[in-house]
Amino acid sequence: MKSNKTAIKPTRAENYPEWYQQIIKAADLAEVSPVRGCMIIKPWGYAIWENIQRVLDEKFKATGHKNLYFPLMIPLSFMQKEAEHIEGFAKECAVVTHSRLAVNEEGKLTPANPLEEAYIIRPTSETLIGDAFSRWIQSYRDLPVLVNQWANIVRWEMRTRMFLRTTEFLWQEGHTAHATSEEAMQETHAMLDVYAQFAEEYLAMPVIKGEKTASERFPGADNTYCIEAMMQDKKALQAGTSHFLGQHFSKSFNIKYLSAAGKEEFVSTTSWGVSTRLIGGLIMTHSDDNGLVLPPKIAPSHVVILPIIHDDADRESILTYCDKLASELRELRYHGRQLGVEIDTRDLPGGEKAWSWVKKGIPIRLEIGKREMAAQQVSMSRRDKDYKDRQALSHNEIVKIIDAELDDIEAHLFLRAQTFQQENTQTITNFDDFCRFFEGDGGFALTYWNGDAAIEAEMKQKLGVTIRCLPLDKADMRGKCIFSGQANARMVIFAKAY
Repeated sequence: MKSNKTAIKPTRAENYPEWYQQIIKAADLAEVSPVRGCMIIKPWGYAIWENIQRVLDEKFKATGHKNLYFPLMIPLSFMQKEAEHIEGFAKECAVVTHSRLAVNEEGKLTPANPLEEAYIIRPTSETLIGDAFSRWIQSYRDLPVLVNQWANIVRWEMRTRMFLRTTEFLWQEGHTAHATSEEAMQETHAMLDVYAQFAEEYLAMPVIKGEKTASERFPGADNTYCIEAMMQDKKALQAGTSHFLGQHFSKSFNIKYLSAAGKEEFVSTTSWGVSTRLIGGLIMTHSDDNGLVLPPKIAPSHVVILPIIHDDADRESILTYCDKLASELRELRYHGRQLGVEIDTRDLPGGEKAWSWVKKGIPIRLEIGKREMAAQQVSMSRRDKDYKDRQALSHNEIVKIIDAELDDIEAHLFLRAQTFQQENTQTITNFDDFCRFFEGDGGFALTYWNGDAAIEAEMKQKLGVTIRCLPLDKADMRGKCIFSGQANARMVIFAKAY
């Protein structure tokens, strides 16, 4: 039997990890950098990140947060002030030990002028921000402090994969200080809700909100909460985290305030963040064997107009018709921004141009040739449908319905991903079924666990699975632990993960 041709080789079924790399290449999102473990994010890929930034930045500011910026380098002594924190990040830290370069006798550049104190290239900023909070906060009137920064992070990684895990990556990190632990916990959950809403409403990525186990908790946090998504290979991706830090950092950095009653108190703090890893999740949630598939709300552009010119005599009139349509579409707004419209005037065959945009994931393609121009029509194709699926629409009609079509694509992508997650999530009540589940295709296993970290470690070693989270919507559910037989165990999600 002849197999179907696909634009991406290998396919998802043939080699999922390599398929992922080929999607990035075909969509021209990023490329490997000369710096080991790092990547160059190209314009189409960076435009996706800019849209993520734009939407989240508006949401953060709407909830009272303000942006600022802290230095890239952190004094080593700051990292040493919080024991759990430094222990958690020590193996990932890049260290600056010299302040300049010198030319040796052989004419080669070598580090020179050792620093009195080494600097850590920012793996996360809790320590540096904690020091600033200790100066900024004196009274209950200074609280709460609600800040966020968009920054780059460096963590040495053994095995890198573009967007999912790189030595340097882009992210935002929110940091807040509160008078009470109750207020800080409310903030922690509120920001988790912001992430979950964004993932589902903009990335069309269904997520599960939950709490991490102690072994998966952020170093120095009392509680870590997360959103977990299922990729098309049925592995989990941690797509965002929100941490209740309690008073760990306020006690380490002496962040105190004078209460209304005149008593000196330590603040409670939080931190929370998402990164360019969201783009990796976006790729693996929606893309197919023909290339990238983008939810319209986050796509760099929404529509590409493809002039189909077979005779140079028709060139000027067809391009004029395309320009007029593009101008009308660009007057529209779609979910807070101008409708993004591309016109591809490259001197290439129509099919080649169309496929290049399929691979880039643009939501809607409009083909216009001599026939469409004469009839004042367009030929519309949607990225979420078969390549050969085309619909003839009048010029006026496409302008009226374009936003509804884009919303329909967004909804379809979410429903498809949600159905996939639901179909590959299984409630398991005995250990044998649990083993068979992960020896097979796997997915999300909902089961009961008694809280024993040794069991958690054993399952990771034997089956390569981890507890992704304790789902918040199942926090009150109790049952018999499938590993120990103990009663009153919590419901958790086990899965293989990135």
